Amino acid sequence: MKNSFRKKPLSQLLDEVNGENRLNRILGPVALTSLGVGAIIGTGIFVLIGVAAHDKAGPAVSLSFAVAGLACIFAALCYAEFASMVPVAGSAYTYAYATLGELFAWIIGWDLILEYAVASATVAHGWSHYFQDFIGIFGLGVPAAFSRAPLDFDPETGMLVLTGSLFDLPAVLITGIITVILVKGIRESSGFNTAMVIVKVAIVLLVIVLGSQYVDPANWQPFAPFGYSGLSVFGHLVLGEPGTGGAPVGVLAGAAMIFFAYIGFDSISTHAEEARNPQKDIPIGIISSLIVCTVLYIAVAAVITGMVPYNEINIDAPVSHAFSRVGLGWAHFIISLGAIAGITSVLLVMMLSQPRIFLAMARDGLLPKNIFGAIHEKFRTPWKSTILTGIFVAIMGGLLPLRLLAELVNIGTLFAFVVVCAAVLIMRRKHPEAERPFKVPFVPFVPVAGILTCLLLMFSLPAENWIRLLVWLLIGITIYFFYGRHHSELNKVH
Repeated sequence: MKNSFRKKPLSQLLDEVNGENRLNRILGPVALTSLGVGAIIGTGIFVLIGVAAHDKAGPAVSLSFAVAGLACIFAALCYAEFASMVPVAGSAYTYAYATLGELFAWIIGWDLILEYAVASATVAHGWSHYFQDFIGIFGLGVPAAFSRAPLDFDPETGMLVLTGSLFDLPAVLITGIITVILVKGIRESSGFNTAMVIVKVAIVLLVIVLGSQYVDPANWQPFAPFGYSGLSVFGHLVLGEPGTGGAPVGVLAGAAMIFFAYIGFDSISTHAEEARNPQKDIPIGIISSLIVCTVLYIAVAAVITGMVPYNEINIDAPVSHAFSRVGLGWAHFIISLGAIAGITSVLLVMMLSQPRIFLAMARDGLLPKNIFGAIHEKFRTPWKSTILTGIFVAIMGGLLPLRLLAELVNIGTLFAFVVVCAAVLIMRRKHPEAERPFKVPFVPFVPVAGILTCLLLMFSLPAENWIRLLVWLLIGITIYFFYGRHHSELNKVH
């Protein structure tokens, strides 16, 4: 057990940056910010805002976005410090290896699989809904047997129910297309993402400017029909009222659900090895993308809940349907098209990030190098793990329901954020001499606030999410003790 807590020296991490078998350093601050915006704006605005407003927070979903954004800002500052110190692939996994030890690093790496791969499946679901909504404008449709996942989650009973479909075909197809693009190369992926980002930011601004003219302030009353709290601890309600199925409702419960909308900013840190000047560019990309997206989220939430009574918002395609209700059919067309572009870029960045986590773990010997550490000789991408990620995302996106996937991603991501915030405190104490091109301000307040706000949101999630997280982590720990611990590169040194 003692070896399971061995740490990877900071000097070794820095030496590895200049080693062989590295990724291409071609991303500047604009491209990194674009990747962040590409990952953040999408499913949160175009899909989850409907679920959160309808089921959890009502018009006060704007406050839910603000609460979730505040928690992310604390975590983002901590990510930025680490990314500037250790500019290699791996994100929170690498930071945990240097500060908390190998076992914690493995747990975080395994947890990040939950974040990026399962998030990708969730995003693929959202893409499918908007694609079908878009082609429906022209009187076209996907056969019912292939239009959605075979299972759905009923929030009233807390049970899975059959939908009558076989699998979600559009979700599977878009996953396959994105996988091919990602295998081709980071330059092509970045260029494709930038084009998608321009389109969707323009659409979001259109939603805010045009939609604000159709806002009826009466729709904001009552502003917080479910209350301002919604806090539970392992399923036991502490603050607020229970909703259908006993799950907490309110502003905090809404924040815990739509937190999924923000997870893209940390994906920037997984591309530190592909940044031209990571010490400077990564912090800029993380912080600027998060601030821009938080402002846009709050504005869109206010507009949509002002256009449509919260209990009448369409859960699958809330933004486009809001404009249809006020007679703007042409806007429905444009917004659906923009949503498809926006959600495509989210899927691309999520699936771009996952193989880089695998790559970092494989380099350390915790996963098989011949599969997860393989770099394509021509494209210089982790092609085998990219294809495996695509297969995993396609299976989950085609078979599992949106609500189940979104909450599973949230608790995994929040757990990773807690570890990164704690790791900053540990590194400041144990390695005060280390060079920090970017420093978290107001330490220890910011890291501690990040830990507390993320834990608050974790506690606001339904109890079954804690059970799913525990089962997932137990599976990961089992793999570590049977494989990773024995094949670790540090094990060879010791």
